[in-house]
Amino acid sequence: MLPDPNSLYGPLDPAPEAGYENAPPRMGFFTDTSVCIGCKACEVACKEWNGVPESGLDLLGMSYDNTGALTANSWRHVAFIEQPRPAGHRASPADVLGAPVDVGPDRPVDAGPQFLGMPGAQPPGRGSGAEGRTDFRWLMMSDVCKHCTHAACLDVCPTGSLFRTEFGTVVVQEDICNGCGYCISACPYGVIDQRKDDGRAWKCTLCYDRLGAGMMPACAQACPTESIQYGPLDELRERAAARVGTLHDRGVPEARLYGHDPNDGVGGDGAFFLLLDEPEVYGLPPDPVVTTRDLPKMWKRAGLAALAMAAATVAAFVGGSS
Repeated sequence: MLPDPNSLYGPLDPAPEAGYENAPPRMGFFTDTSVCIGCKACEVACKEWNGVPESGLDLLGMSYDNTGALTANSWRHVAFIEQPRPAGHRASPADVLGAPVDVGPDRPVDAGPQFLGMPGAQPPGRGSGAEGRTDFRWLMMSDVCKHCTHAACLDVCPTGSLFRTEFGTVVVQEDICNGCGYCISACPYGVIDQRKDDGRAWKCTLCYDRLGAGMMPACAQACPTESIQYGPLDELRERAAARVGTLHDRGVPEARLYGHDPNDGVGGDGAFFLLLDEPEVYGLPPDPVVTTRDLPKMWKRAGLAALAMAAATVAAFVGGSS
């Protein structure tokens, strides 16, 4: 008998479930968009370390966003969203970025313009004609593969190219990818993509080679504001919950977490986010669901239908011969 599909997609620790004995703690990313400055250091570091081809050099007409989306050649994508400031929002001295100036988990709220890395630095939108404006804000987010607890891409890969690591992350082995594209349609976030020149699937590996050597992923290492935080997932979730509470106390009620809940439609993500608006604003699905969750029911029904058809065929044959 096939197991109950609801039990298949509840909370679990993916590495032991994949057969790793004495697996290390599950590792992941917590991306705090409230301190992202859109510098794109994560994009550059990712490309340099992983040898990802250049992309996103064309102007897309989308503010300062020159990559547009996660692709086979953009494993980190820094989104820029310009929007009117929410009603009742309490502006701060450098609030044109749309978030309290609070770089890193332990920095003071009044860090001043030095948070951009140099005295007097100004974020996009400031300068002649825009100096001191507080009627709009920038939302910035460094997006990445979510390394789902229940990863549909793993369920549909026919070659074993996609596999679960001992750290709970999901990696594509491009040398055995046959370019079928099943993983692309299975991903609820639209993360995985094929390269046009070879057709194989590519995405973030969470720097699996660096993790095995006890190193931090390249994007988190390069992030100057600690917007991208790496570590044991349980610790990151506790840190993120505390950060949301801090922002609420500081008058930012719109702060919320995305992808952190083990009881959501994908069993929680290995890469989750603190957002300052609804997920749709950032191009994220509001209620992602693992796309293969109904497969057990479908196979069960198909099996019962096949048995019924076989029984009917036998009955017809026996009846006709008597």
